[in-house]
Amino acid sequence: MEKVVIVFVVCCSIVGLASAQLKVGFYTPSCSKAELLIQGIVQQRFNRDRSITAALLRMHFHDCFVRGCDASILIDDKKSHSAEKDAFPNLTVRGYDLIDEAKRAVEAICPSIVSCADIITLATRDAVALADGPRYDVPTGRRDGLVSDMNEVDLPGPQESVAQAFATFRAKGLTLSEMVTLLGAHTVGVAHCSFFQERLANFQGSGKPDPSMDPGLAARLRKICGTSKDPPVFLDQGSSFAMDNQFYNQTVFKRGILQIDQELARDRSTGPIVSGFASNGPAFHRSFASAMIKLSKTQVLVGKAGEIRKNCRAFNPKRGLRI
Repeated sequence: MEKVVIVFVVCCSIVGLASAQLKVGFYTPSCSKAELLIQGIVQQRFNRDRSITAALLRMHFHDCFVRGCDASILIDDKKSHSAEKDAFPNLTVRGYDLIDEAKRAVEAICPSIVSCADIITLATRDAVALADGPRYDVPTGRRDGLVSDMNEVDLPGPQESVAQAFATFRAKGLTLSEMVTLLGAHTVGVAHCSFFQERLANFQGSGKPDPSMDPGLAARLRKICGTSKDPPVFLDQGSSFAMDNQFYNQTVFKRGILQIDQELARDRSTGPIVSGFASNGPAFHRSFASAMIKLSKTQVLVGKAGEIRKNCRAFNPKRGLRI
């Protein structure tokens, strides 16, 4: 335990120094149209597909939780190694083509200026706002990482306890309240049946459904999950495309689909936070904006560290560690 605490303190002090070099409007003098270009591309995609908000949120979280917010998740696999996007938790991450489109747009007017890491962060912010979520400013100035290794992907899973999940969030410098807040992104998310199938009929080998799930919901999900091969299900069964607080309301009434989501409402340490968000949508929005800004500063590369990729899917030639 002592070793973990020491590593955490050292990690966070370094992160603090790096994130302090980020600033809102970083590209104003060097590429003043960058943020508007990215915003326009996200708007166009959202007009066609409102699920892009969930896709970008997931990409952003998965990127920041491995080596920090450095766009390492975007690197394509090579014969010589397997990149982060090939790890099992990332196989269903999508939205890479939107990041490619935004990168091409900014490269056309400002070559080698805007990082892929900042494009992910800005696109996610814009998608949240379009989904009726909070509008917030994010500081920019991140640089792109030089390493992408599937063996480093270790993300909290849907069947973990609150304590297990929080250990991962805490290691990134996030508080318990921030964890509950960020998991609120599930209000626009989906999960394939394989991630919660056990809860529907044979919870922990009992031969029965999870007693913490509303029986009516369990019955409905059994029908859905039995119709085709591992179909996706909305985690918010009401306002599935809106960044609102309905996700928390549903967990309060035993209608959380993922085990970790339901545990948030049941656990003594997180239950009061869930109840607070369930009854106060504006408080959730304020907390979500703050937590997203903090998450986006996780282990960032700044200054001369890393690189500014020309192509978000590949390291620049003759630079960096090809791992």
